[in-house]
Amino acid sequence: MTSGSAGIPAELPSNRQKFGAGPLETVHAFWLTGMSCDGCSISVTGAQDPSLEDLLIGRIPGLPPVVLHHPVLDFECGEEFLKPFYLAAAGKLGAPYVIILEGSAMDDTLLPPGATFSALGSHEDQRTLDGRPGISMMEWIDRMAPGAAAAIAIGTCATWGGIPAARGNVTGSMGLMDYLGRDWRSAFGLPVINIPGCAPVGDNFTEIVALILHFLQGTGPLPEFDDLGRPRWQFRDTVHNRCTRGGYYEEGKFAKKADDPECLVKVGCWGPVVQCNIVERGAVRGHGGCMKSGGVCIGCTMPGFPDKFAPFYKAPPGASVTGAAATVVGGTNAFLRNFTMEAMKRTARWDAAGAVPSGWALDREGEGVRMKLMHRFYELLQSFGSNAVDSGRQQPQPVDPHHSGQARRLANLAARNSGSK
Repeated sequence: MTSGSAGIPAELPSNRQKFGAGPLETVHAFWLTGMSCDGCSISVTGAQDPSLEDLLIGRIPGLPPVVLHHPVLDFECGEEFLKPFYLAAAGKLGAPYVIILEGSAMDDTLLPPGATFSALGSHEDQRTLDGRPGISMMEWIDRMAPGAAAAIAIGTCATWGGIPAARGNVTGSMGLMDYLGRDWRSAFGLPVINIPGCAPVGDNFTEIVALILHFLQGTGPLPEFDDLGRPRWQFRDTVHNRCTRGGYYEEGKFAKKADDPECLVKVGCWGPVVQCNIVERGAVRGHGGCMKSGGVCIGCTMPGFPDKFAPFYKAPPGASVTGAAATVVGGTNAFLRNFTMEAMKRTARWDAAGAVPSGWALDREGEGVRMKLMHRFYELLQSFGSNAVDSGRQQPQPVDPHHSGQARRLANLAARNSGSK
């Protein structure tokens, strides 16, 4: 899905002006928590490009600072913490704001009247602990979503439902997109933005926040999203496309146990069908990531997680078919590549001597007749159709008559060559 399609604005809509002309001074971010484990919060605190601190203090040129209202990271507590929530819900905040949901949305109608799965604060007219429930998280979303400049779901629970929405759950958990509906749009015309992962890559989140800030500021276009509301460049490729072990797959080399260095498909890795950039981007500062650390991909960024990827650590059904094909074709590829690599590991001098003068290769045998013939055939194929010639044949050299020393050296060289024949 590109910007400008399906009613999504390619440029800043006119209601940007309701916040006054000129650059935005601040943008508020309200962090709401549903059925979550706080793993997304931890992930974001480790982001580096940009970092959470860069966003909060306005260190990125051209972007306003973000005022983050987070139940764990905020300095304020109690009424002081909740005051901006009340103002935003009433449309009196006086600045644009973004709502961020960590953890799945839930269906409070499954509970007895007045009960809630998750709550934050209490109604403004309630100042005593009289046994009444607080404001449910779903009520906060209902009250704040209409005026939000954007709504971002972070983590697989908030995007698709995740583990709380697994089969047999009693909470009716779902993603923010499911809760708000297909036709929901923010005050700036944007559908729900999804950053999946369990936990997600922190930099994926802070990067999209920075780009959305550019959009709100009017200094950049709306980033490109796919049909599921994910940043297209972050979730275009599969894990397998970028995996450091992917080369083993195409050579038909597979791990038999978790600590083997080869491709992990046959021990339960779903990387070939999972869209995620953790191998390429790393978990923190470019380091870590499931396959880099020896773990298999269990599909945690995908809408079908966890049910469609269970049981974990068992080879996917298609692995036996694709693995067998990769073993046959890949085995041939591996042989040809090793054959070529061995040839490229030898200088012309070593080829002529028939041995490698390395003290580390004392047990290495010289090439047999069969391998010599194969390498010679390879050289002919390599130079076929080009003006390349036998590297062992002496080639004529240009002679500058004004440099008699050069001419004498070339003449002596020619005489030695003719005398040795």
